[in-house]
Amino acid sequence: MCLSLRRLSTLVGAALLAASALTVAATPADAALPTPVTAATARSYLADLKVATENRTGYERSLFHTWITISGTCDTREYILKRDGTNVTTDASCKATAGTWKSVYDGATWTAASDLDIDHLVPLAEAWDSGASAWTAAQREAFANDVTRPQLLAVTDNVNQSKGDDDPAQWLPMASYQCTYVRAWVQVKHYYKLSVDTAEKAALTKVLGGC
Repeated sequence: MCLSLRRLSTLVGAALLAASALTVAATPADAALPTPVTAATARSYLADLKVATENRTGYERSLFHTWITISGTCDTREYILKRDGTNVTTDASCKATAGTWKSVYDGATWTAASDLDIDHLVPLAEAWDSGASAWTAAQREAFANDVTRPQLLAVTDNVNQSKGDDDPAQWLPMASYQCTYVRAWVQVKHYYKLSVDTAEKAALTKVLGGC
């Protein structure tokens, strides 16, 4: 059946408009995640970390400016959702409209971005306790939006909320991800020259010993 030029032009224009509103990320989630240092390197880093008592005096989450623009119209949350998901589609403002995400903390799979939190693997309060209280505002912003190191992950929202501000002495993800988690934890603390407390170091040492 033949279409008039006007009808054909309308259909093509509509198709182009729809395509321009979507961005597809077809890379498997695990391929895009920053890979933590090896267990041997993590053990070496851990040995170098200062052991100190934590102090949360003066902490407020607002002291860490989160979700800055990372690329184009994408802020930190949107960037991580695209990075950690499979076949993620976004609208013109970079908000995820569809995709599939596997939460490495509990193994759950989600198809709605609203079911996911972006976790600071080393929580902001934990960072404050272990050295970030002495940082500048710019340093805290860089930490809170670090997409280079394994510090930000898209995970099941209620699991992230259960973790809260806990360190590995108080909370760990599912067993199959614990080695990766503590390797990443030590890497982040080492990079930012953050301290560990006694119980935290013991927990990290125990997990790394089995990696």
